[in-house]
Amino acid sequence: MPFSPSSSPIRWKDLSHPVVAGLISVIVNYGGTFILVFQAAKVAGLSPELTASWVWSVSIGVGLTGILLSWHTREPIITAWSTPAAAFLVTALATTPYAEAVGAYLSSAAAFVLLGLSGWFERLIRLIPPGVTAGLLAGILLQFGIKAFGGMGMDPVLAGLLIAAYVVLKRFSARYAIVGILALGLGFLLIDDRVNLSGLSLGLAAPVFTMPAFSLHALLSVALPLFVITLTGQYMPGMLVLRNDGFKTSANPIVAVTGLGSLLMAPFGSHAFNIAAITAAIATGPEAHEDPSKRWIAGIAAGVGYILVGVFGLTLAAAFMAFPPTFITTLAGLALLGTIGTSLATALADVRTREASLITFLAAAANITLLGIGGAFWGLVIGLIAYAVLNGSLPHMASPAAIAAAQPNKRGN
Repeated sequence: MPFSPSSSPIRWKDLSHPVVAGLISVIVNYGGTFILVFQAAKVAGLSPELTASWVWSVSIGVGLTGILLSWHTREPIITAWSTPAAAFLVTALATTPYAEAVGAYLSSAAAFVLLGLSGWFERLIRLIPPGVTAGLLAGILLQFGIKAFGGMGMDPVLAGLLIAAYVVLKRFSARYAIVGILALGLGFLLIDDRVNLSGLSLGLAAPVFTMPAFSLHALLSVALPLFVITLTGQYMPGMLVLRNDGFKTSANPIVAVTGLGSLLMAPFGSHAFNIAAITAAIATGPEAHEDPSKRWIAGIAAGVGYILVGVFGLTLAAAFMAFPPTFITTLAGLALLGTIGTSLATALADVRTREASLITFLAAAANITLLGIGGAFWGLVIGLIAYAVLNGSLPHMASPAAIAAAQPNKRGN
């Protein structure tokens, strides 16, 4: 059954878990994928000032849109920059003048605003069966769960400490498991002198305006791929994360607001931001709070974290990236275990769609990359084709009530 976003008042003790979940999603984002932004900036030959402006614009934009959407919907709407788009730009900016790239950012963002206002994206989301949705999410997140334990081969002491602490805390105090391993891990790194912050200097970032230029080359080689990659690699799995955890906010305002934010921030270097996918799952599931109506606080906390990074620009971003990779991957994987388990249970619950959902899960987990488009899109395509063949027809558009009825009860686990 759908829950009411204002079912009970917020108490102080309700704040700790969603706040920590939101901050973990920020740490994982900066510590795990933000290096792509620096790589793309280096390829483009950007000055430190333009690079800092990119960090400022994407961080402030992500923070403000996340706070606005989470506050308005009372749901954990976690926004983030487009990671697959940043990876794409590492190669695209090598042959595209920066001013034309900014023009392409504007074109792509305008297309997202129009898509959100048209209402077509929400209709597309409602066509996807819940079992296929859950299989897709489980497949996307599987690698993160595997990497949580894969760290044992690279840094057995740190990874082993976090995993052992997680299991023990789950046994005696499940609500504090993620909070506990975060605090324990940070303490261990500081005591063991594993975080080197000696080279950091505190400084404020300043936005730098770049006059956009428009060309057919940039439109076809940057704007169009940027739009497709962000749509299939971020917006679709991001909305499926929300749906999988029982949240029903329409995709249309999310696409329109994040698209508008990208449009406003593009002249300062922001390539694209959108609803988060993988890091959102840290804040939308039961690990953030056992009561779904309290999880929107994680969206506010994440937004504040992003804004702080944006204000201090490269300083805090570099601090996040100073954490050992094993700490980031193990923390992320353990924080997502609950979501992976719930997604697999949902994917396999309905006998009629179990085979298609399993195929979706495996295809998404394989992380196929074709035509420059990532595994989330192809996992969904393969899953829907399997569904159509096995059931004799493509899925019909489900009503919001039907989607809600198909979701497991999220309150108790």
